[in-house]
Amino acid sequence: MIAFPQSDLRWAIHSAAALLSFSAVGSPPQRLRRLCINASAGDGRTTPKPSVCTADELHYVPLPNNEWNLALWRYLPSSQRSGRNHPLLLLSGVGTNAIGYDLAPGSSFARHMSGQGFDTWILEVRGAGLSARNSLKDPHQGKFEGISEEQLSSTDEGLRDAAQFSSITSQLGDFCNRLGEIIDESQQPITQFTGLQNRFSITLGDFWKQLHLIGKYNWDFDHYLEEDVPIAMDYIRNQSRPKDGKLLAIGHSMGGILLYAMLSQDGYRGKNTELASVITLGSSLDYTTSRSSLKMLIPFVDPAKAVNLPVVPVGALLAAIYPLASYPPYLLSWLNPQISAQNMMHPELFERLVLKNFCTIPAKLLSQLSTAFGKGGLRNRSGTFFYKDHLHKTNVPVLALAGDKDLICPPEAVYETVKLIPENLATYKVFGEPRGPHYAHYDLVGGRMAYYQVYPRIIEFLSRHDIC
Repeated sequence: MIAFPQSDLRWAIHSAAALLSFSAVGSPPQRLRRLCINASAGDGRTTPKPSVCTADELHYVPLPNNEWNLALWRYLPSSQRSGRNHPLLLLSGVGTNAIGYDLAPGSSFARHMSGQGFDTWILEVRGAGLSARNSLKDPHQGKFEGISEEQLSSTDEGLRDAAQFSSITSQLGDFCNRLGEIIDESQQPITQFTGLQNRFSITLGDFWKQLHLIGKYNWDFDHYLEEDVPIAMDYIRNQSRPKDGKLLAIGHSMGGILLYAMLSQDGYRGKNTELASVITLGSSLDYTTSRSSLKMLIPFVDPAKAVNLPVVPVGALLAAIYPLASYPPYLLSWLNPQISAQNMMHPELFERLVLKNFCTIPAKLLSQLSTAFGKGGLRNRSGTFFYKDHLHKTNVPVLALAGDKDLICPPEAVYETVKLIPENLATYKVFGEPRGPHYAHYDLVGGRMAYYQVYPRIIEFLSRHDIC
């Protein structure tokens, strides 16, 4: 047996690197599937949305002066619960897509909110989920094509030849090796288990399909804050037409961090906010006072910089090491509670979440988010603006929810931020009981008890502030 979790993780990462390299040899990306959307084209036509999108509508929003097009999943409000005044925007965590909010028909936060009468929108920021790069300049607005093998080999937008493809593979291997060296603090020998590699239920096709875009993954947190979210809000506002021009917003993990940062910026600038109310789920601008396990991501930053790798393939790595956490001999069983507390999710839903919800993360984004563990908390890209310093100037009601067993954003981290908001506007609540149920990081969104305990509290808060 491997004695320490650090050694477990190092072995898993090296194994994942081996699989990445093995899968890449002689395997250039296969033909990409065409991306279809259900949004109005320039001539008023629509096309079917991809099967992975379970929303009522899928909209694409182009970023100005940028080739990325944001994906917006829309859930139309129930006709039986009409009369809401504001649309609802849902923001996801770092390196995740819309699936976390719509995991299955019977486990869908987004569908539940639309069933309560809210015109509900999930934003997939650039690089996440169905967001797309309009690299082929299709003349029909809102219509984007995949890239074929022939185009991949002939265009400057792709990997031009096998040498470039091999270079990326080599960088990934170097990255994993450096990361393993940092994580392995115990100096214990690593035992190889015969046949364990065969248990990796990993599909790397989607990751290899992204390789032609890797060089374009050059954004950070501030790009989301200053470009993606405002553009999406403007689009939703134009579609839903709230009388006062405001939105309701809920953010999970980094999604909540974005909302806090927006409130802080608006306060600093003396700007009238465009949000009627905000709810954060497991979010904080400052993790210095907590024992957050998110610190595990910090070692990813320096190795990525050292090998000049522009991205960290979190989705592929999680898919690779997931079997070690969920199948005998359960080497990485300690990873599961990072996401969900014991017995809070059906095993099939948990597996879908791990294998389908996570994406590739730009190294620049990870680097900026790591400042949340330094003195003063999260900073802008230049290091001159501390986002928590101006939260006390907000005039927006905030409900900050925490999970009692959230190892990523513990209750003390949530409180560290919400305490800065004026007392008459802030509500802080920790879910979980001494004898259970308990709530880990994702359980506030999709845990089996969230429907009965968390959702009613959210709906009550939204309804109270849904006034024009």
